[in-house]
Amino acid sequence: MKQVLIINGHPDKHSFNYALSEAYINGADKTDSIISQINIAELEFNPNLKFGYRKRMELEPDLIDAIDKIKKADHIVWIFPMWWYGYPALMKGFIDRTFLPGITYQPIEGKPLPKKLLKGKSARLIITADTPKWYDFLIMKKPTINQFKKGTLQFCGIHPVKVTYISTIKNSSSDFRIKWLEKISLLGKNIG
Repeated sequence: MKQVLIINGHPDKHSFNYALSEAYINGADKTDSIISQINIAELEFNPNLKFGYRKRMELEPDLIDAIDKIKKADHIVWIFPMWWYGYPALMKGFIDRTFLPGITYQPIEGKPLPKKLLKGKSARLIITADTPKWYDFLIMKKPTINQFKKGTLQFCGIHPVKVTYISTIKNSSSDFRIKWLEKISLLGKNIG
């Protein structure tokens, strides 16, 4: 039985991102998968990696639980908005505090690249944006996707990582949003 984890990185519980999370879960509930969820905004933790990698901070209970869910998951769905060609600060803090040496990757002495501790997992990024897709891809060269897909998830062994880019959200019509909710529900039903 497949373990599917949905992680929502939007800080606002009333955002379209939360509706997208629910749509994915509604689709995934029609499968025989085990579904779990993390809404980063609901967790209690210090998002600041205040000592960098020099000294390990004690992990708060919510982060211990989140790491356990990430380790158990076969497929991880990240739903978040793209802001300033990155992701929200709270999500960045969550990644800084959970994607740590010995947890998601293991440095190997004398080698430039670490051992990838999250091999065997796949992921889907569902990104909402106000930037048109063509501008993000052609002009900006997909900085958020490159950073998170390649620099974090694949660095730790997650592969494949597929991307769904939804834009433009600002001033979008109800029809636009309903169509996307249907598409995301279908992704959930196919665990894609």
